[in-house]
Amino acid sequence: MNIPGILEFLKLLAANNNREWFQAHKADYLRVQADFEELLSAVIARISEFDKSVSHVQPQDCTYRIYRDTRFSADKSPYKNHLGGYINARGKKSNHCGYYLHLEPGNCMLAGGSWCMPAPMLKAVRQAVLDNIDEYKSIVDDTAFKQFFPVVGMESLKTAPKGFPKDSPYIDYVKPKDFTVSYNIPDSFYQNPLYLDRIGEVFRQLKRFADFTNYTIDEME
Repeated sequence: MNIPGILEFLKLLAANNNREWFQAHKADYLRVQADFEELLSAVIARISEFDKSVSHVQPQDCTYRIYRDTRFSADKSPYKNHLGGYINARGKKSNHCGYYLHLEPGNCMLAGGSWCMPAPMLKAVRQAVLDNIDEYKSIVDDTAFKQFFPVVGMESLKTAPKGFPKDSPYIDYVKPKDFTVSYNIPDSFYQNPLYLDRIGEVFRQLKRFADFTNYTIDEME
């Protein structure tokens, strides 16, 4: 699989984000798409070594359309400048925490979690954190976890969530608006011949977090 080739194509697409250029390079895109699915297949196999729940997932189940929905966006560029794959045992649209791989020149990442949970589910996950704070802290405060995922949540509340005790010494652990984590990696990450081992190492740590949140999420879906 030619990952540098994927990144080079995406770089060219960002500079030529129009239908005429894309149609002229459609064959290149199809090769890139095939390479990305090959990468996802290898990553799924690697994750399956420690998380059997994703072993049935196919690369085609994980990918997203390259075409942007521009109806409500000021940016009318027709194509995304990245490729993403979400490896989720219950499907891409599930709130179940899965594993996300993002390829974008200068902005590659390995991530995962649960975005945009319904309010009752988010409240339940927050309550689970406080009810099992020692277990949760043993995951998110562990140096093995924090080396990849130092922060939980893309955004956090400035005050205690409604219905939670403001004076709790652990209130910061339930302030995230989403229970997601991400690890930014340089494009050169994929030049290391052992990059699949490294991805496995990162996602093995993510599984600890996923197991905790999914215990509550899966009961509510």
